[in-house]
Amino acid sequence: MYKFRPILKSLIWGGEKIAPYKGIDTDMKAIGESWEISGVKENESVVAGGADDGMTIPELIARDKERLLGKKNFDRFGMEFPLLIKFIDARQDLSIQVHPDDTLAWERHQSKGKTEMWYVVDADNGARLRSGFAKQVTPEEYEQSIADNTITDLLQEYDIHKGDLFFLPAGRIHSIGAGAFIAEIQQTSNITYRIYDFNRLDDKGNPRELHTELSKDAIDYSVLPDYRTAYEACNDELVPLVSCDYFTTSLLKLTKPYEMPLDNLDSFVILICTAGNGTITDSKGNSTEIRQGESLLVPADVTGLKIETNEKLELLTSWID
Repeated sequence: MYKFRPILKSLIWGGEKIAPYKGIDTDMKAIGESWEISGVKENESVVAGGADDGMTIPELIARDKERLLGKKNFDRFGMEFPLLIKFIDARQDLSIQVHPDDTLAWERHQSKGKTEMWYVVDADNGARLRSGFAKQVTPEEYEQSIADNTITDLLQEYDIHKGDLFFLPAGRIHSIGAGAFIAEIQQTSNITYRIYDFNRLDDKGNPRELHTELSKDAIDYSVLPDYRTAYEACNDELVPLVSCDYFTTSLLKLTKPYEMPLDNLDSFVILICTAGNGTITDSKGNSTEIRQGESLLVPADVTGLKIETNEKLELLTSWID
């Protein structure tokens, strides 16, 4: 089992919540993102502690192959770690944006697309986010709304609270709002089309680049009645949240010891601790402490986990079926 050194990102819209949440002592300001587990080129996660301290995710994959990823995942993704895990803290609204799907991303950038999900870890009073269109629009109407600064009038907007869940397939227009603190699980991709940035200037006083033309063909213009993902949380059992081609994610809220069999799963497992603390012991006898703000990568050759909680422990679990 592996913990990694967080990759902290100081961003124009970033806040001050991530470091205390994770128990990190740093002078960095405006930390908008902590990349918890990443195989993105030039942002590869590095193992923190243990016998493999200092190894990168690509180095682990090169050594362990399907023992780390699982046979199907290694056949599908090769040397690429397929998921990117983040915490996001928005002090200001993030830009309105969209991500291309696999086909378009490969055609334009020789990259994977980006399907993702958000789990709201915490939210200030009045925090909101945008996901999807509120009404049917044409690509031409969409483009005009950017030109006349009315794009926000076209989007569905939600008040958010701890535990809210949003699934964002590639092509869905979206924006995280000020006061949102989110755990994000996504495909390994860093392709983002920035649609609208509220006329915000960068640290040099220049407007940030927009990708209006690129985004037009990437957007799914479908309208849904509700873009939230409903689920019923309960204690001491694995609650399914999202299942798609790119990840399967569940919520585990524990008040007592829990055993998680993994012998029928041909995949690594990621545990993201969103609250509390506890101890994880794998089928090989390895044990590690986990606390709020930490993430853990469990190799595919582990056949089961025993999880003990020292206080109410909340975990997101994610793997690839």
